[in-house]
This record gives sequence, C-alpha cells and structure tokens, in this order.
Amino acid sequence: MGVDNMLDIYGLGDAYKAAPQKPVNLLDPPPEKPPGEDEEDFASVLDAAMGLVKETNTLQNQRQNEVIRFELGLSDNTHDLMIAQQKAAVALQYTVAVRDRFLEGYNQIMQMQI
Repeated sequence: MGVDNMLDIYGLGDAYKAAPQKPVNLLDPPPEKPPGEDEEDFASVLDAAMGLVKETNTLQNQRQNEVIRFELGLSDNTHDLMIAQQKAAVALQYTVAVRDRFLEGYNQIMQMQI
C-alpha cells in the first residue's frame, strides 16, 4: 500500500454535504424552500451515511484480510497491517460518531410536544 491508498479523511465527510457552505446570519429570516426539498436533503444525508457504513465495512474487511495474511506468514510487511488497522479504526470511530448524532437528533424529535 502506498500513499495513494491511504485513507482520505475528506472522503469520510460525505455525510455533511447538506451543510450550508456560507455563514448564516441568525437574524435573517430563513429562505423559502419548495415543499419537497426537505425530503431530498434528508435523503441525501441518509444516503451519504449509508455510504459511510459501507465504506467502514470495506475497511474492516481489508483490516481483517491483512491480519489473516500476516498471521499466515503470507505478508511480513507490518506497515500495511498497521495502516489497514488505523484506517479501519478511524472509519469506525467516525461512523459511530455519525450514528450517535443521528440518534441524538431522533431522540430530540421524539421528545417534542405536539
């Protein structure tokens, strides 16, 4: 594995594509949105989160394959093993953090009075 195959941490930020790109003045009224736009925004964030889960699963599988190759003696390169383990660990921590934020938002919505 070379530098090109290292984990691109910017690729993990796909879950935040729906975030505003410019500063928001809290005193300004919110912009008017068409009725169906909120569902598309939520859907894109949810799709990005699902992509994050798939990417994390892929990195976990690559880590496991490197561990098996090292244990069987098929690879003596500890660098690839450590890189695969770190990629998987960072991706898993990020995925857990995103999951926790989703659950926190869900719990806040469920506690709202109608």
